[in-house]
Amino acid sequence: MRREDLFRNTVPPTLFTIALFVIWEIVCRGWNIPLTILPAPSDIFIALWQYRAPIADNSWVTLWTTLVGFLLATGGGLLLGIVVGWNKNLYTAIYPVLVGFNSVPKVAVVPILILWFGLGELPAIITAFLISFFPIVVNVATGLATTSPELEDVLRALGASKMDIMKKVSIPGALPYFFGSLKVAITLAFVGAVVSETVGANKGLGKLMLDAQAAFQVQIVFACLLVLAFLGIVLYAVTAIVEKRFTGWAFRGQNR
Repeated sequence: MRREDLFRNTVPPTLFTIALFVIWEIVCRGWNIPLTILPAPSDIFIALWQYRAPIADNSWVTLWTTLVGFLLATGGGLLLGIVVGWNKNLYTAIYPVLVGFNSVPKVAVVPILILWFGLGELPAIITAFLISFFPIVVNVATGLATTSPELEDVLRALGASKMDIMKKVSIPGALPYFFGSLKVAITLAFVGAVVSETVGANKGLGKLMLDAQAAFQVQIVFACLLVLAFLGIVLYAVTAIVEKRFTGWAFRGQNR
C-alpha cells in the first residue's frame, strides 16, 4: 500500500473518531446526562479497563463463534452460489426460496435452536451462519448469472466448454460480488452471534451485556459495544485487504 493510500485510509477516520468521542464527552458532561442513560466515553473506557478480564473472556467466545459461523456460511454460500449460478433456470427456481428463508427473523429462530441444541455456543454459531449465508449465496449466484451472453457466445465459438467459461470468465468475474458479500456477511455474523447470546447463552458479549443491563451498569454495556465495533472493523478490514489482493483489477481505476 502506498503512503498516500495509508494516510487516506487511516488518518481521517482516526481524527473523525476522536472528534466524535470528544463531542460525546462534552455533551455528557455539559448536560449532566445520568450514567444510566448515556455514559461518557471516559466512563466507558474506565469500565473497559476495570472489567477487562470478563470482557476479554466473553469477547473471545463471541469472536470464535462468529468466525466459525461466518466461515461455514462462506463455504456453504460459495458452493451453493456456484451451483445456482451455473444454471439460470435453477437460479430462477431457488431464488424465491432463499428470499423467503432470509425473510424469517433470525431472532425468532434462536429459541428453536436453543430448544434443539441447548444453551451454549452452538446456537450462536448456527445463528451467525444463518444470518450471513443469504448475502453470500445471492451475490455469488448473481455474479455468475450476469456473465455477458455475447462473451459466452464468442467463447463457445472458439471451442470453450461451459466448464471453461465458468472457470476462466464467470468465476473470476464474480469475485467482486463474492468479496462484497463477505464484507456484509462478517458484520451480520456478529449480529447473529450476539442476538443468540442475548436470548440464551452461558457466555459471550451478548450475555455479558444482558447481565450488565439487568444490573443497570450501562457503562459495561457500552464497553461491550465498543469491543464489538472494534472486532467488526478489524475483520472488515482484513476482508477488504484480501479482496484487493484477489480482485485488484476491479480497483485499478480507483487508485489513480
